[in-house]
Amino acid sequence: MEIERKFLIQKLEELPFSPFNHPHKELEQGYLCTAPVVRIRREDDDYVLTYKSKGLMAREEYNLPLTKESYEHLKEKVDGRIIHKTRYVIPMSCVCPENADFCSTPLFLELDIFHDDLAPLILAEIEFPDEETANTYPAPQWLGEDVTFSSAYHNSTLSHM
Repeated sequence: MEIERKFLIQKLEELPFSPFNHPHKELEQGYLCTAPVVRIRREDDDYVLTYKSKGLMAREEYNLPLTKESYEHLKEKVDGRIIHKTRYVIPMSCVCPENADFCSTPLFLELDIFHDDLAPLILAEIEFPDEETANTYPAPQWLGEDVTFSSAYHNSTLSHM
């Protein structure tokens, strides 16, 4: 089960930290189907096929490893655009110390900076251990607009815009 909240970041300069000081991955992903969601993704040199059920904040997610050859074969069958983005993974305790003890499970911010024709879109996601924690999380203002319940910001939707 994936339980996450998603936020729209207007400008990197408005963040109280520099994402460039944190680890990152280059992602390329495409969608074979959007209902249900079937996605292929390359994360640096790792390749994955993902199935996601319906839902906005909480949904089932299953990942299966792919070979590079399988990924390249499926990439030719993608419906819509291939999405390119850089993902920075940032411990929330580093950027939001006032909320560090909110949850017994360490929380991480995944900051996605989109490239090509989706630039300058920037989205931040925080994955939670359960829905109660997600619903009660006191999001800092710098996270921007909460777009968790807007399917417009799902990558599967963005692949067809």
